[in-house]
Amino acid sequence: MSTKDYGFDTAQIHAGYNADEHNYSVSPPIYQTAAYDFKNVQNAKDLFTFKELGCVYARVGNQTAAILEERIKALDGASAALAVSSGMSAISYTLLSLTEGGGAILTTPYLYGGTVDDFKKTFPRFNIRIDTAKNIETPSELEKEIKPDTKAIFIESISNPNGFLLDVEAIADVAHRNGIPLVVDNTVATPYLFNPLKHGADIIVYSATKALSGHGNVIAGLIEESGRFDWNNGKFPQFSKKYWTLRDENNKPRSFLEVFPDAPLCFQIRRHYLAYLGSTLSALDAYLVLIGLETLSERVAKQTKNAEKIARFLAENEHVKWVRYASLKNSPHKKLAEKYFPKGVGGLLAFGFKGTQLQREKFIDNIALFHYHVNIGDVRSLLVNSPQTTHGELEPNEKITADIPENLIRLSLGLEDPKDLIEDLTQAFNKAFA
Repeated sequence: MSTKDYGFDTAQIHAGYNADEHNYSVSPPIYQTAAYDFKNVQNAKDLFTFKELGCVYARVGNQTAAILEERIKALDGASAALAVSSGMSAISYTLLSLTEGGGAILTTPYLYGGTVDDFKKTFPRFNIRIDTAKNIETPSELEKEIKPDTKAIFIESISNPNGFLLDVEAIADVAHRNGIPLVVDNTVATPYLFNPLKHGADIIVYSATKALSGHGNVIAGLIEESGRFDWNNGKFPQFSKKYWTLRDENNKPRSFLEVFPDAPLCFQIRRHYLAYLGSTLSALDAYLVLIGLETLSERVAKQTKNAEKIARFLAENEHVKWVRYASLKNSPHKKLAEKYFPKGVGGLLAFGFKGTQLQREKFIDNIALFHYHVNIGDVRSLLVNSPQTTHGELEPNEKITADIPENLIRLSLGLEDPKDLIEDLTQAFNKAFA
């Protein structure tokens, strides 16, 4: 049975790894080495002319990370994957690659605060403009916002912190009509709940720090591509440009499209950005993500069930103004949830605290079981006041555009007994309003 025949639960444990290639180790080894010996001179020639793929120097990839890349590639059905040292590296490297020489990225206002701040502060310094779409929720109007220098559309499949959903297929159609790729940050959904590539996306990025690894013990990122986008359409000359470093055995320079026709983006990022800007995922961190991946479906399924129960509890609580969770019957995203998320919309939700700022802060200070910090996707349940923390970089007008009011509290549900979580929220509400 080949990897492509595996079901999801099998692939998350077995894909990309053959024990007989690793001294029969049951668990993937941690290859803690800076470099790899060549077998002989011919092997070195083959590696440097890409007749053979393998690890040479750990700055551009190590064997443990290579196993992780093969596994996530199998889970999403991608043509290639690249592991990097953080989710922000995954986003930055991807968009820097797409906009070489200048250009613009059309994006949504519904993004993680760090992504928004990165877009404001880093990219303009590289002659890259970030355009925030006004019509991201009405794809029929979105096409008007694409300019001649727009190089990609970037969205989150489930937005942080509100859990907003977008019509991915319709947005992908708009992108493709204009010869540009759709990039989807699939961090919150994970490949268990949603596969962007099956709905028209061309590139996926992940913060593997979150639910992919799931234990709050590693910082990591991943980039994937579909292998279907036409990079030779004239908008992306960086992939058809010939480089001496890609030369064949006859010293003929070649392009990324020639050497890696199914995965020019991932290999261009590996050879240029990862090699020379760093941000390599260490072997130990790759191992931690692999171990977390083995239980991905079990964890995310339980987190989703917990989130559904907590969302219903909060919707009926007198101290809650509103609840944002796309599977609730009164959610404006209910139809999109039914279309794209048959397994549920994950463990992230937000609610509006009905009380004063002092009461809101007292509520947070009296939480006992929930952890109060800025991660998500953990086995532990987490709570945070996003407008003041994870999205504190947003200016007041940006919070309004992103629909992040000051009374928003974000929950990331873990694996605890939902009864205990409800009791913890209840006692904190009671103390806040005592």
